[in-house]
Amino acid sequence: MQNLSKVFSAAIEGVEANLIEVETDINIGLHSFNIVGLADKSLSEAKERVSSALKNSGVKPPSKENRKIVVNLAPADVKKTGSQYDLAIAVGYLLASKQIKDFDSKNKIFVGELALDGSLRGVSGILNIARMAKEKGFEELIVPSVNTIEAAIVDGIKIFGFDNLTDIILHLENKKIKNFQPKTEIKTGISSEHQMIDISDIKGQENAKRALMITAAGGHNLLMQGSPGAGKTMLAQALVSILPSPTLQEIIEITQIYSAAGLLNGNSFINWRPFRTPHQTASPPAIIGGGQNPKPGEISLAHRGVLFLDELPEFRRDLLEALRQPIESGRAFISRAKNNLVFPAKFVLVAAMNPCPCGYYGDGEKECRCSAFEVFRYQKKISGPLLDRIDLQIEVPRVKLDELKNKTRDTKSAEEMRRKIIEAREIQKERLKEFKIFTNSEMNSKMCDEMIKLDKEADNFLKDIFEKSLVSARGYYRVLKTARTIADLENSKDVQVSHLAEAFQYRLKDKE
Repeated sequence: MQNLSKVFSAAIEGVEANLIEVETDINIGLHSFNIVGLADKSLSEAKERVSSALKNSGVKPPSKENRKIVVNLAPADVKKTGSQYDLAIAVGYLLASKQIKDFDSKNKIFVGELALDGSLRGVSGILNIARMAKEKGFEELIVPSVNTIEAAIVDGIKIFGFDNLTDIILHLENKKIKNFQPKTEIKTGISSEHQMIDISDIKGQENAKRALMITAAGGHNLLMQGSPGAGKTMLAQALVSILPSPTLQEIIEITQIYSAAGLLNGNSFINWRPFRTPHQTASPPAIIGGGQNPKPGEISLAHRGVLFLDELPEFRRDLLEALRQPIESGRAFISRAKNNLVFPAKFVLVAAMNPCPCGYYGDGEKECRCSAFEVFRYQKKISGPLLDRIDLQIEVPRVKLDELKNKTRDTKSAEEMRRKIIEAREIQKERLKEFKIFTNSEMNSKMCDEMIKLDKEADNFLKDIFEKSLVSARGYYRVLKTARTIADLENSKDVQVSHLAEAFQYRLKDKE
């Protein structure tokens, strides 16, 4: 008699889900229970959790079998981490030991952590697993109840949520059939989880507000330089209040990343744009992603949202240089000896810095105490190639006392700003739909040549300014993309001289 079974589970690697085959073989011999297939410590302990859960669910556990039990997790050369295989191991053992009737295991995936009393605990990466299951043609996904709403975001696959192992056994034996979870309807229209600062709360700073408007409309990167207390951090936080709400596709992308990282924090999905503010002491793996068990970094957690780097020169030089490739490509590549991982990282970089170590270089009211060399060395911490990737670079001056004492909130202009940004985004979405991108900042050079039309006067102006300035080829295309966003804000079909002039002035960062 063959005591062999095979059921399916899944593993999360980076932000992608991979199919795992859980094979269980029961042979005559002295009692042993081994899990093979490159399992880590938490997975090796699964045999204790599974044995106790089975015993407390009223079935015969492996510890009562005087036989040799081997569980293989295939493919065997891929490292398995985590506790999400518990349920598949338990079901595989029950099937191999003939304690439950044969069922069609080919179309089902089992994912979940078992408690000692047989109840099921939630796991990370369920949305990613559900999408993989649908792509591979599976019909059913069996998960803990707390994960059902998240998994049911994916249409076209039946999601069954259970609280304990006993109910799963009854369901598989057709004794107590459970209904599958209906598709989750995601509510859009939320721009932030904790929107503390509105753009109408900002007093003065009209030039900075205009830069924020362009940043929000086209997804461009922004660098703010100014004296301490000028309001750079507050401006960055206010950017979230004018960003359009994420689309359904963007919500799914964001949720996949947070689910894989185990950062949903009780939410079934993330339907707001992230705002991430890592500290200056953060390590490169914390920002870029990776680690011993690779996880998404801050740039991926800011996907489709904002990554705010306050006091930019205080970050490690190697970390800032590591940002160059993700800013350009919208992806973070993590290389390992056995495989390479790719994390999505399409974020808006907003950075703030002081002009010098004391912070008052160029300030009209307070004297700077730094030497010329100290100012030069401080500003050189931000390399030219990194600055070249930042579309808008602005000075944030002190706010005048009269503006600070003004208690009226300009809500009308704030609402007008939001309306223009949403309209500009819709124009971009329609224009760029064939390329499957959302904003002007995502265009590559080929797309710029195809999609950005200049009138004759604008073309001559562009040639003139580039003959008189040292701007790289990357800078040329970034000026074009920024000008296209400005034109979209004004609902202009072609890019005109005024749009190019405004876009170009944001590239001229005064270093003197």
